[in-house]
Amino acid sequence: MAKDKLTKAEIVDNIAETSDVSKKEIQRIIDSFFSQVKGALLEDRVVEFRGFGTFEIRTRKGRERARNPKTGETVSVQNHGVVVFRPGKELKDASWSLRS
Repeated sequence: MAKDKLTKAEIVDNIAETSDVSKKEIQRIIDSFFSQVKGALLEDRVVEFRGFGTFEIRTRKGRERARNPKTGETVSVQNHGVVVFRPGKELKDASWSLRS
């Protein structure tokens, strides 16, 4: 089952409907927001939004014998960073019963 997506364009439209700010200005603010989050993560800082969650970069351990899923070829993978998200208590509690 395909999941319904919420795009950045839809977010801009939704905010524009409920505010007196132009779509162009909302787009600029959202782009700036994501730029700030990305910049902080690339500086190895933790980004925390109380009630929503926390983003951070963790090191994923490399492996000597990883497998390329397309070709089946054995390859080595170095240690590398991955972005992780931990939901905050409010989001975790609110989502707990969504799929029951």
